[in-house]
Amino acid sequence: MKAKIIIPGEMPGMNEIIEAAKRHHMQYAEMKKENTRAVAWVSKRIPKKKRVFLNITWYCKNKKKDPDNIAAAVKFIWDGLVEAGVVENDGWEQNAGWANHFEIDKENPRVEIELEEIA
Repeated sequence: MKAKIIIPGEMPGMNEIIEAAKRHHMQYAEMKKENTRAVAWVSKRIPKKKRVFLNITWYCKNKKKDPDNIAAAVKFIWDGLVEAGVVENDGWEQNAGWANHFEIDKENPRVEIELEEIA
């Protein structure tokens, strides 16, 4: 069974994550907490799953960030799914992997995540 969540706006990329961590460890901690909770909030309605594969489409407002930079936020996505109780953990037993897709939507940047339960 598949489920879908949408996270409005853009998530921080690897460069922003590194910048925050360099400034002060608490800046990174706050960034992680904020983004993990954003994912958890939109995931609360999804029933618990044993193991999932994620199809992630990153809708960006422009092409200023490289795709590999954008996709670094996948850590926040997995942690948010754990925080919401969708999966027990984000380890090998629950994480069946993910695929990244990148699109441009100047008017409505967002991250759409389709969760597919894997037996």
